[in-house]
Amino acid sequence: MIRSHLIAVGAALLISSGARADFTFTTGNPDGLIATASRAPSAGKVKTETADDFVIDQPTMLTTASFTGIITSATGTTSFDIPRVSIDIYRVFPNESDQARTINVPTRTNSPGDVELTGADTIENNMSFSTTLLSPSFQAANSVLNGISGLPNPTTGGEGAVSGAEVRVDVTFNPPISLAPDHYFFRPEVEVTDGEFYWLSAPRPIVPPGNTLSPDLQSWIRNEGLAPDWVRIGTDVVGGETPPTFNATFSLTGTTTAAIPLPPAAWSAIVTIGAAGIVRGRRLLRIVGV
Repeated sequence: MIRSHLIAVGAALLISSGARADFTFTTGNPDGLIATASRAPSAGKVKTETADDFVIDQPTMLTTASFTGIITSATGTTSFDIPRVSIDIYRVFPNESDQARTINVPTRTNSPGDVELTGADTIENNMSFSTTLLSPSFQAANSVLNGISGLPNPTTGGEGAVSGAEVRVDVTFNPPISLAPDHYFFRPEVEVTDGEFYWLSAPRPIVPPGNTLSPDLQSWIRNEGLAPDWVRIGTDVVGGETPPTFNATFSLTGTTTAAIPLPPAAWSAIVTIGAAGIVRGRRLLRIVGV
């Protein structure tokens, strides 16, 4: 009890002395190499997830995120009905994963975990979103929508070029998403009533205006039939003699809190406060007769 009191006082002082700073991360701009589905389940559509990685090196509260994709429509419209957007944050496998299970993919090394660590969803009213039309027409050289499978044949080469309206989705988390230092995957999903949402790739390795990331893991994808496993979009799905690897286009902002090392005088004060608490505690024990 006495030791806990000292630790609690020290922790409180450390937290109160934390230095706050802005956190930003971006993979840069779309490179047009591939567009991959990332959508919530809805009528006639299975849940499909694309995820790409980022690193947090200090305790961080994520406040906003942006990601860029194309939305296809049979009518060619640039006005879309988007009833739902969700964001999930995964840690790197084997976190949040069943390691005793036999996997059905070439590898799970450096993949997202089986299940998400945390997230936000417009249907849960803990995030909001807006969209910005960047271009009425954008073409990606390759795509992945339905050709997602595990062993023995995960490689399809992709499903060919796809075109649609280039759209940026901006989300605000309320409350912010709290993350400890770790390596994570960012996974957005967009439900489109009258079309499909494809998340656009970004250069790998990251180039300006993107932020350098090390290690920079490639993006992964899965659908309901493959879950809880994931496959690598470039290495496993597209394949080839020299498989490509991809990032995805997204940005994150937030606030970090770093503990400031306390000087010896401060630690002396902690001990003094803790000792006073011990004395008061012992007096209280004597008063109540314990």
